[in-house]
Amino acid sequence: MADLTPDYRKYLNPEVLSKLRSMDLRARLVVEGFITGLHKSPYHGFSVEFAEHRQYMPGDDIKHVDWKVYGKTDRFYVKQFEEETNMKAYLLLDSSASMGFSSGGVTKLQYASYLAAALAFLMIRQRDAVGLVTFDEVIRRYLPPRSVTTYLNQILIELENAKSTAKTNVAGALHSMAERIKRRGLVVLFSDLLDNQQQVINALKHFRHKNHEVIVFQILDPLELTFDFQHDAVFKDMESNEEINTQPWHIRSDYQEKIQAFNQTYRRFCREQQIEFISINTQQDYDRALLEYLLKRKRIGG
Repeated sequence: MADLTPDYRKYLNPEVLSKLRSMDLRARLVVEGFITGLHKSPYHGFSVEFAEHRQYMPGDDIKHVDWKVYGKTDRFYVKQFEEETNMKAYLLLDSSASMGFSSGGVTKLQYASYLAAALAFLMIRQRDAVGLVTFDEVIRRYLPPRSVTTYLNQILIELENAKSTAKTNVAGALHSMAERIKRRGLVVLFSDLLDNQQQVINALKHFRHKNHEVIVFQILDPLELTFDFQHDAVFKDMESNEEINTQPWHIRSDYQEKIQAFNQTYRRFCREQQIEFISINTQQDYDRALLEYLLKRKRIGG
């Protein structure tokens, strides 16, 4: 008999996802696709436990062990209660003009907003408190972290309405948030990081100085990595409107060296600072990004 179960994994593809009508639907189907993929991958058995349970730890009261779950999984889990304090997470979305670039398919901002929506959905199902910050030159919107399910709609509406219009000041926004966040939490940044690199690095250090855990999702268009333009072109800076006429083939090799060095500097810095750095392009499926988040969450006590 044919398996009629829908394969949600197709919704991990950003272009397929962009055709859906709402951010709520996108978030739910990305997560469904991701979980389906986990069960069909080398990560089969990876624990994606939400809301009601967490793994048993020495010292937990045995009366809270869920024996039904033990019977199904052969693992000890305890029922988790509303008053248990989980992590506070801050999703920081760069909505500057450069994030509006696309060489076809989705823009960097669309890709980032869909990923942020899926992570918000995951976090709230895990009863983590999640908040959202959108910024360009300044912080445009700030929704403080909350863990109630109904709060997700507010976050998704903000993500749906995010527009790429102004110049970038990644470092300024990060410093501002580092001062605003008083308790240790998880900071998740979505940005192309195409700004003054040393200033961005100093701002990320600010978070680590305050003992926050940090994940950086660097989101680039494939052409920003390859510079594989085929014809003479006029390139226009999306933020300064400065223009340059050039033959792409003439500068491609030099460009590729520079972007690789640029990214390697971020990668090296993040490794030294114990920051998760994930560089992805807008044609990649979302499963890698979500898995990186879950692995990080597990390491810090998920």
